[in-house]
Amino acid sequence: MDLRGWERADVILFSADAYVDHPSFGAAVVGRILEAEGLRVCIVPQPSWHGDLRDFKRLGRPRLFFGVSPGCMDSMVNKYTAAKRLRHEDAYSPDGRHDMRPEYPTIVYSECIRRLFPDVPIVLGGIEASLRRLMHYDYWQDRLRPSVLCDTDADLITYGMGDKVNVDLAHRLMDMLDSYDDSLGYDETTGESLITRESFRKAIVDDNPLLQTVALHDTVHITDSDILLHSYEDCLKDLKLHADNFRHIEEESNSIHARRLIQKTGDRYVVVNPPYPPLSTEEMDYSFGLPYTRLPHPKYRGKRIPAYEMIKFSVNIHRGCFGGCAFCTISAHQGKFVMNRSKESIMMEVDKITSMPDFHGTLTDLGGPSANMYMMHGKNMHACEKCKRPSCIFPAICPNMNGNHAPLLDIYQSVMANPKVRHCYIGSGVRYDMLLHDWKDENLNRSAREYTRQLILHHVSGRLKVAPEHTEDNVLDLMRKPSFMQFHRFKAIFDSVCRKAGRNQQIIPYFISSHPGCRESDMISLRRKTRALGLMTDQVQDFTPTPMTVATTIYATGYNPYTMERVFCEHDPNRKKRQREYFTK
Repeated sequence: MDLRGWERADVILFSADAYVDHPSFGAAVVGRILEAEGLRVCIVPQPSWHGDLRDFKRLGRPRLFFGVSPGCMDSMVNKYTAAKRLRHEDAYSPDGRHDMRPEYPTIVYSECIRRLFPDVPIVLGGIEASLRRLMHYDYWQDRLRPSVLCDTDADLITYGMGDKVNVDLAHRLMDMLDSYDDSLGYDETTGESLITRESFRKAIVDDNPLLQTVALHDTVHITDSDILLHSYEDCLKDLKLHADNFRHIEEESNSIHARRLIQKTGDRYVVVNPPYPPLSTEEMDYSFGLPYTRLPHPKYRGKRIPAYEMIKFSVNIHRGCFGGCAFCTISAHQGKFVMNRSKESIMMEVDKITSMPDFHGTLTDLGGPSANMYMMHGKNMHACEKCKRPSCIFPAICPNMNGNHAPLLDIYQSVMANPKVRHCYIGSGVRYDMLLHDWKDENLNRSAREYTRQLILHHVSGRLKVAPEHTEDNVLDLMRKPSFMQFHRFKAIFDSVCRKAGRNQQIIPYFISSHPGCRESDMISLRRKTRALGLMTDQVQDFTPTPMTVATTIYATGYNPYTMERVFCEHDPNRKKRQREYFTK
C-alpha cells in the first residue's frame, strides 16, 4: 500500500485459501475485477484467527467493506472425508497443511472482523456462503441450520460466481460516497468519507437493489411474484416442509427469469434476490483476460500448493453445467446455463501457458464443469426462458438442446496446432450420454462421432475417466444419471477405437456408494456387473451430503422434493462403510 501511495484500501478481502493469482481461484478473480474498475483492493490469505488477530488489523479499515471467502471449496469438504476423517492434506494450503484454515471460516473470520471493526460492513462470498444462503443441512453437525447470515454478524451475501455482482455492489457504494449522506462515516484525520453499516444497509439492504445478493430484513413486503418459503422453525418441526422448499430453491436457481425467495427465520426474513442472467461471451473473456500472473504469491516460494499443481497447465473454457446431477453443487453456484469463452480468449491463455518457463508441452485439461458442453445451448432460447427443469439432459436430453460438438473440436484442433503443445489431455468429466444420443440432425451426430474418436485417439493420457456413478436404475434415477447400459455402449466404442489404433488405453469409471436410494443389495449388483466388464473400481467415493443439492435434501429429510415420496437413505456409519467396501471386495 505504501508503494502504491494508498492511505486506505477500498475493499479488503480475507480468503481461507493460499493466494494464487490465477482465474481458477476466486479471491484472485474478485480482486482483479475490482482492481480493473479502479478500486484499491487488498487480499489477506489465510489469516491467523488466534491470539491478537493481528492479520485482521494489519491493513486497517476499508472505505467500502470487508469481503470474506472460505476459498474455492467448502471448508468442511476440504477438511474431512465422507467418513468424517481428516483428509491427508488441504489442497489449497501451502504444503497441504491442515492448520492454515479453521472450520467454517465464513463464520470465524466474520467474528474476528466484527470484534475489531464493529461499524464496517462485511460481505460474504465464495462457495461456502453461496450454498448456505438459505436453510440447509449440515452433515458434519448432523442438523438443519439457518442461512449462514444468521450465524454471523455479516451484512450481505453475494452468491454464485462473484465477479459481476461485486462490481455492481462496489459501484453503488462508490456512488454513495460521491453524494452527501448523513449516514456516512468520516476519517477524523483526513476527513475522508467511509461506508458504515448504517449507510450500507440504507443503500444495499433497505433500498433492495436487484443485486445477486442475500440479506436479512426485519420486515418485508411480499408481492405476487415472490416465493414465500416455509419458515425455518416450521421446517424443523416437519422435515417434509424443508423438502418442499428445496424444489423452489433449485428451480429458481436455474431459471433465467427467477423470482425472489423469502424465508422467515426467527423474527427476521432471509431474502434471496434472483440470480443474474448468464454472462455473455464478452463478459467471460473480460474476466479471464485480466492480468493474472498465473502464479502463487512469492511468499510461497519453495512450497507446494496441491490444487495449483493440478490446474497449473489447464484451461477453463466455460462455466455452468446443465447436467443437474442430484449430488452436485455446480448448478446451484454457477448455474445450469453454459457460459462460454471465445476461441480467441482460450487461445490467448494457451499462449500464456506455453510461455511459462516450466511448461514442457502438456496441457492437463481443456474443459470446465463438464468436458463437452462448450457452446451448447437451447435452439429456441425463448423456450429456455420459460423452462424450470433442473437438468437439460435427464431424464432425457431436451429436444431443444443444440448438442453440437463442432466448436469444441475446432478448439482442440487449434490448440494441437500450437507448436509448443505436444499433448492436450482432457481431465474434465465427459458426458458420454451426449455422445451416444440420436440428435435427429446428421450434422450433430457426425460431430459427436468425430469428437468421440478424436477424444479417444488424441486426448487420453492412457486412462479416460468417466462417471456412470452406479449400475442400478433405481439409484441412477435419483442421481439424475443415465442408464448403465449407455456406459456399456460407450465402453464398446472406446475399446473398438483403441483396438483399431493399437492403443493400450483404459476407461476408468467413477462410482458413488451410499447415495440416497442405494442399499447394500444395490452395491452387490454393482460389484457383479463391473467385474463382469473387467473394470477397475478404484475411483470411488462415499456419498458426502453437501448443502443445496437435491441428494442432500433427500438424505436430511427422507423425502424426494419433486415427488414427496419417501426414499431410503443409509445413515448408519458401519453400513455405509460396508457399502463402500464392495468396491474392494
